[in-house]
Amino acid sequence: MIKVFRAKDLIKYLIRVLIPVFVLFVVLQTVSNNKIKIDRRTSSNKALISCITDTVMQVKMIKEGNVEENKNKNFIFLSELEIMKNLESDIKVSENNSEIENTLNENLVDENQASTEVSQARTDVTTEVVPNNVNPRVTNEYNGVKVNNMSDKTITYEMLVPNIEVNKSKVIIYHTHTCESYTPSDSFNYEMTGNYRSTDLNFSVARVGDELDSQLNSYGIQVIHDKTYHDHPAYNGSYSRSLVTAQNALNNNPETEIIIDLHRDAIADANYAPKVKIGDEYASQLMFVIGANNEGYTQNLKFAIKVMEKANELYPGLFKPMILRNAEYNQHLTKASCIIEVGATGNTLDESINSMKYLAKIINEI
Repeated sequence: MIKVFRAKDLIKYLIRVLIPVFVLFVVLQTVSNNKIKIDRRTSSNKALISCITDTVMQVKMIKEGNVEENKNKNFIFLSELEIMKNLESDIKVSENNSEIENTLNENLVDENQASTEVSQARTDVTTEVVPNNVNPRVTNEYNGVKVNNMSDKTITYEMLVPNIEVNKSKVIIYHTHTCESYTPSDSFNYEMTGNYRSTDLNFSVARVGDELDSQLNSYGIQVIHDKTYHDHPAYNGSYSRSLVTAQNALNNNPETEIIIDLHRDAIADANYAPKVKIGDEYASQLMFVIGANNEGYTQNLKFAIKVMEKANELYPGLFKPMILRNAEYNQHLTKASCIIEVGATGNTLDESINSMKYLAKIINEI
């Protein structure tokens, strides 16, 4: 049986069918633009366009009186319900495609992270100290760890025994002399804003701190790295200003025990470049500076001995003899507060950055 439509009824039918179809099509188009790639979106849109086209063709055939002809060709008319079902199906396909795309994006992120992984230090390498013109003074020694006591304190053997346990899950790094910099190199060529100093954090000791931060993170050690200027515009009073920074960081992370004030050796001599060759690369030598004018400074001393003992095991010669001075250096904050000097003015930033992967390896191993 063929049903005959009047023009008025036909218009009503068109309004009832095409308006919701158009609205849903616009919604789907918007979602598709935001979440689905062009090739997937094209497939979904074709399904929608096909659905709408079929509906329009049916109406056109009705209007032109071709219903009987198409009935003979087993032409199936789509009711409103059927159209809605088709659209609902397209929506589900779009959602599935979106889920697939999200999965692909997650995999892409994982791949990008893998490609930027930090290159950790190896231990199956030979370490060789590069000769220089400085022979440090040694007053005390414990298991190969050398100390230069420049303070008025008497250091006993018991004070050097590293019988100390330290929470290394979180480390605070800051710089009392943030602007200390190195000899320019091809990789890090810069204009000094002082005598081996730079206010550009990409070329100062702060950049070395960034590397130590990344290396420690690669071992699962959380780092708070503060790069506040404490020696600019004024140099005097640097330690008073950096104390505020270190104390604030500790207040926000009270469980932290390791606090490192990362420096460069202050000797302004372009010919002095203490370094070691580890495997095929050169790395700046490191040096602990411990202040003896703090109550309980022996704990900081023991921590430094503990680190240097492990360093001698993995990379002998990486550390120069430790210096103990009559000073505070803000090291009263925790039992593992210290200054670590990375290289000197004759070293390059490349060499000092290289040192950090070995220091991070050592800290992770203690």
